[in-house]
Amino acid sequence: MSTEHHHSDNEQQISRRQFLSRMSIVLGSIGAAAAGIPVIGFIFEPLLRKPPEVWRTVGLLSDFAVGQTVKVVFEDASPLPWSGVTAKTAAWLRRESDDKFTAYAINCTHLGCPVNWLPKATLFMCPCHGGVFYKDGSVAAGPPPKPLQTYPVRISADKVQIQPSPIPIT
Repeated sequence: MSTEHHHSDNEQQISRRQFLSRMSIVLGSIGAAAAGIPVIGFIFEPLLRKPPEVWRTVGLLSDFAVGQTVKVVFEDASPLPWSGVTAKTAAWLRRESDDKFTAYAINCTHLGCPVNWLPKATLFMCPCHGGVFYKDGSVAAGPPPKPLQTYPVRISADKVQIQPSPIPIT
């Protein structure tokens, strides 16, 4: 009888060991999932979140001379509550005629460095890797793979407005 009793204790210990082993796996999986979900959300959130279509006023119509290209600063399309100063972005705005404007993204299409406008050369120049764009935003030289991105521009009640979008980096 003592062998039987010893045998049943051994079965209980094995089942307890199996139970604890399985519980460890389940609790470890739950912990890993709890830690991993925010990371996955952080990675894919920009792809899932579509920025709202907003118009940002950048000045009065009378502030801009025909033929002139100037830098305008405005708030990003969808700033985060803690963005602070980084919620600001900029564009190069050219007044083509009395009622037509073109707004070029300030960011180079190579790696996103801010481009400078060189009025005497009528070129946009990226100081980071030597990218050069013609005044129409097309690539003149260097590593940029695409022309400068443009933003929609409208005139509303004598105010010039730009519709921002995410930074165009390829």
